[in-house]
Amino acid sequence: MKAPFALFAAAIMLSGCSQGERVMAKKIDQMCGDKPNCVSTLDQREEHQLAPFTLKDGVTLEQIATVALTLPGAKLAVEEDRYLRIECTSKIMRFVDDLELEQQDNQLIVRSESRVGYSDFGVNRKRAEQLRNALNDAGLLSK
Repeated sequence: MKAPFALFAAAIMLSGCSQGERVMAKKIDQMCGDKPNCVSTLDQREEHQLAPFTLKDGVTLEQIATVALTLPGAKLAVEEDRYLRIECTSKIMRFVDDLELEQQDNQLIVRSESRVGYSDFGVNRKRAEQLRNALNDAGLLSK
């Protein structure tokens, strides 16, 4: 009985380690797939939909990045023009989720998705709402 559990645990740990450095495709404009491990401000399906992030006038991408990088496990992976991709790594299993942000005028497009697995147990939605609260606390969001 212990051997199957040990094998399962080892496989999970190795899959977390195997994520390594990857070149990730930009998915900010894509709808989430059918798995419950993704949320987006562009997706209209209830299980994936995030409420809009409306920015105050004059907010810069640098200000957004500063706030977003305070999220747990966050590391800047890509910054270009009005786009950020932040890799968020979980503490224990070291799973990597991609948080993508794109500033379009006074709207912040937000997409957060797990790289592996089926369900994320609500982690990406929680992260997006943590970002919303942090941006609001920093005075960057319109009410």
